[in-house]
Amino acid sequence: MRFRTLVVGLGRAGAGLHVPVVRAAGSPHVDPAPILGYDPRDVPAPPGTTVVGSLAAAAAAADPARTVVHLCTPPTVRAAALAELGRLGYRKVLVEKPLATDDAGVAEVLRVRDAYRMDLVVVSQWLESGLTARLAAAVADERYGTLRALAVSQHKPRFARSAGGDGHPTAFDVEMPHGLGVALRLAGPAEVTAAEGDDLRFADVCVPRMGRACLSLRHANGVRTELRSDLAAPIRERSVTARFEGATVTGHFPVSETDEYAQVLTTVGGRTEREVFADPSLTTFTARAYEHFAGRRVLADVDLNAEVVRLLGVGKRLAAPVAAHA
Repeated sequence: MRFRTLVVGLGRAGAGLHVPVVRAAGSPHVDPAPILGYDPRDVPAPPGTTVVGSLAAAAAAADPARTVVHLCTPPTVRAAALAELGRLGYRKVLVEKPLATDDAGVAEVLRVRDAYRMDLVVVSQWLESGLTARLAAAVADERYGTLRALAVSQHKPRFARSAGGDGHPTAFDVEMPHGLGVALRLAGPAEVTAAEGDDLRFADVCVPRMGRACLSLRHANGVRTELRSDLAAPIRERSVTARFEGATVTGHFPVSETDEYAQVLTTVGGRTEREVFADPSLTTFTARAYEHFAGRRVLADVDLNAEVVRLLGVGKRLAAPVAAHA
């Protein structure tokens, strides 16, 4: 079965990532016809895309029952967009992370999903990456002993987009959903023990709560996780360090679509070995999503992503007083 593709929201995620990656995925379940795109703003059509003036026009151009929607709207307006899609007959929806920005938002998204019997998949390419698979295998077979702690670093300069306002209310909502999902996959259920955040300040600009985000977790099995994200960092970094009884394993995810190679550094007894490998995780994830919608049902991560939103919500509430006085 082949599906048309409709990308809703042609910003950085929609036009910059989802449109090109649909073609790159090379899935036999993707219809080669032009991708349909919709954005309420007046935006140019990305290459290979036909932009329509409304979601109703998209539904008239291609059968909603045979279309996969990539929902790339800001998380603060996601439920409303999902409801409009449901009314038009769309049932297969790939939703950008985070699923929502708070528990109430998640509840509304799930209510809409259930009302229209949608098959909803949340974009969580880190969970499908080869790097995460390697880390998970090391945890499962205990080749280095028991996992003791995780440290997740997600840093990148994000001044212009944050100042322009793109629907992400805090730094906790930008990069951290990916890393938190990986932490839960590797170490299991957890609760928040501490959180900090601050504003993004540069030149004469101050963007509240969009600077730094820090989250501390205690997992049910005793593992401790520290997540750090700095959107004012001068460098890009996406890494997970797993500290085992007998080794330290640090995985570096690709930092952009321009070079999709990951690295793993494993230190045992003072000696470090390095492995570099291709890890186009978003492309892999997208191909698997279309397999899922075609009937293989290989992805079922809504509950995990809802838990990510819940924990981030706890962190945001704890960090709010710090951010307000930073």
